[in-house]
Amino acid sequence: MEDEIITVVSGLPRSGTSMMMRMLNAGGMETLTDNIREADEDNTNGYYELEKIKKLKNDTSFLGDAVGKLVKVVSALLRYLPAKYQYKIVFMRRDLDEVLASQKQMLIRRGEPTDRVSDEIMKDIYLKHLKFVESWMEEQGNIKVIYLNYKDFFTEPEKYIGQINRFLGNSLDTDKIYSVIDQTLYRQRS
Repeated sequence: MEDEIITVVSGLPRSGTSMMMRMLNAGGMETLTDNIREADEDNTNGYYELEKIKKLKNDTSFLGDAVGKLVKVVSALLRYLPAKYQYKIVFMRRDLDEVLASQKQMLIRRGEPTDRVSDEIMKDIYLKHLKFVESWMEEQGNIKVIYLNYKDFFTEPEKYIGQINRFLGNSLDTDKIYSVIDQTLYRQRS
């Protein structure tokens, strides 16, 4: 089963998943992406997404292409990962006030309304969602997970890069990972 491992980066939107994908790719991991969603002002280094992931609930046939590679799966879709594979999940956490502020900035840049749901309600929704997802992952025998906080990569990067490297089998080029951390991209700080 060791050769059937898919490495997944996950978390809430705006929690640092694109940054983590970029870091792990720089460290030597091959990513499964399609580059349909291009870099923009909100993610200047790209999103590292695979469009097919959005249909994971109804179609998992493409996941065979992810074996031995790295793929980004938003936290809401993790429960649709098929049990026939083993997963190592790098789960990004971020202060919810920062997540909400980042999402709000993204909506403003796109000219979309920012007041459809209050921050308090969204925070409650996110807290319940994260509790569910983390509990679900713990129950899965085919999932190993490491939880990392976005902020830590800007305060103690060496420590956390070492943790990721150990979790993923000590095969990463940690100097290259460190070199892509860009302090200027941590824009919504609480």
